[in-house]
Amino acid sequence: MTAPDHEHHDPLAEPAPRAGELSVRDRALLALERRSHAGPGAKERAIREELGISPVRYYQLLNALIDDERALREDPVTVNRLRRVRDAKRGRR
Repeated sequence: MTAPDHEHHDPLAEPAPRAGELSVRDRALLALERRSHAGPGAKERAIREELGISPVRYYQLLNALIDDERALREDPVTVNRLRRVRDAKRGRR
């Protein structure tokens, strides 16, 4: 008798959202970004552990997400804060 195959379950791999809604992954990105993270490396550790992606990928996805009007409707405070931070960084270049 062989051991049963166990597929890796990705909690962020959910069915496609309904039209006009954010995906589970997008909501998870915003939720992580809303939280404060104590100590050096805490946020990067949370990204890897909770989302299962690298911090580089996280910031790529987040940067695209804050341009999405659905994200703005979902969490205007966080999205507007991230847009201001991004615009300030662009202004310094």
